[in-house]
Amino acid sequence: MLSLSAYLGLFLSALGAATLLPLQSESVLVALLLSEAYPLWTLLAVATCGNVLGSLLNWLLGRYLEHFRHRRWFPVSDARLQQAQHWYTRYGRWSLLLSWVPIIGDPLTLVAGVMRERLWVFLPIVSLAKGGRYLVLAALTLGLM
Repeated sequence: MLSLSAYLGLFLSALGAATLLPLQSESVLVALLLSEAYPLWTLLAVATCGNVLGSLLNWLLGRYLEHFRHRRWFPVSDARLQQAQHWYTRYGRWSLLLSWVPIIGDPLTLVAGVMRERLWVFLPIVSLAKGGRYLVLAALTLGLM
């Protein structure tokens, strides 16, 4: 039961960290890695799945809520959204490889939805970026690099 709650905690922290909420999941992953109680690849898979699912939520928000962008409650200012759209138009879908970067990565996934990036293109690129970040973090934590 304890391992299920650890995996669930990791999944939820990774999911929340990938949304526009100011959360982070790296400390949870590092703590679980250092405990040596859980298989490395399972932790990486759980963290990556949660983080990609959070990015998918951003993509959906961008895709279906963009027409509300002039409302007061919209979570991103019009100027920031236009700036991100310009950046995405300039650098294209490959900018999603930066979706793992703090501060710019989450809005980038939202803008991908606004720009109507196809899901079958979005998911592999974001999965590579998010999974790669967790893999490097695990390697650094365990002294493999």
